[in-house]
Order: sequence, then structure tokens, then C-alpha cells
Amino acid sequence: MQNNDILRRLRYTFHLTDTQMMALFAEGGLTASREVISNWLKKDDDADFVSLYDIDLAAFLNGFIIQKRGKKEGETPKPEKSLNNNIILRKLKIALNLKDDDILDLLNLADFKFSRHELSALFRKPEQDQYRACKDQVLRNFLMGLQLKFRKNNLENPAHES
Repeated sequence: MQNNDILRRLRYTFHLTDTQMMALFAEGGLTASREVISNWLKKDDDADFVSLYDIDLAAFLNGFIIQKRGKKEGETPKPEKSLNNNIILRKLKIALNLKDDDILDLLNLADFKFSRHELSALFRKPEQDQYRACKDQVLRNFLMGLQLKFRKNNLENPAHES
């Protein structure tokens, strides 16, 4: 999946305002202006579209973890220079404090059948024999499950743009 698409889906799912988005990037160690974020959120065929690099999405996800779980003692984690779907899924799992059953329920909400064994393979170290790369289809359905679960709740208490 493209990083820009992931950012758009998370913004929509959690009804994040521009100000909240800037704050999440800042928490993750990246200063991003409203204009830059707006260009990242544009559709691919828009003239002002700008690709979101892995390190920038990692900063956003780190900020999302800090916002949802609180800041840990010590130094803020440095954003990874290279991301893959497994890392993105792990960061979202941490941020939302999800257990394996929660992830399977979210995938089920999106009508995507996935076993506990397949899921555990996504969270293993790449050096292990049982490790499996998370395919775009899995991440896409996980994000759809998040949207189905969390979007309604956020619309009942929408944040105000500031």
C-alpha cells in the first residue's frame, strides 16, 4: 500500500483535524505544516500531490502511539527510514493496544478470513522461518476493519478544527 493512502485512511477513520495531524507528526519528531500534510493527503492525480516517505509515515505512527499510549521514559523513538506492512501493522497494534483476537475481529469485520497462525507469522522477526510478509490485502482489510469499528464512534464526538 502507498503511504499516502494509509495516512488518508487513518485520518478518515479517526476523524483527525489538520491541527491534530500536525501534533501527531510533531510528537513523532517531525515538523509538518498544514500545507505539507494537505499535499500528502491529496489524490495521486492531483497536481499538488506529494509522496509521503517511509520516515515521515513512521514519525506519524510514532506520534500516534505516543498520543494513544502516552510518552515513555527517555528519548522519543527515532522514525524508521524504511517501513513495510508488517512494521505498520505492528505500530497500529501498539498504538491501539490491540490483542491478536482484536486484530482477527477487525479483519472479520471487513469480511476477511485470517487465522491466528497466519497473524502470528506477521509479528515474528524476519530471520525466523515462520515469518511471513504482510501483504497489501491484509493491511487494507485491517484498515477497513478499523474504519468500520472506529469511524462511527468518532462521528458521535467529532473534534473541532482549531
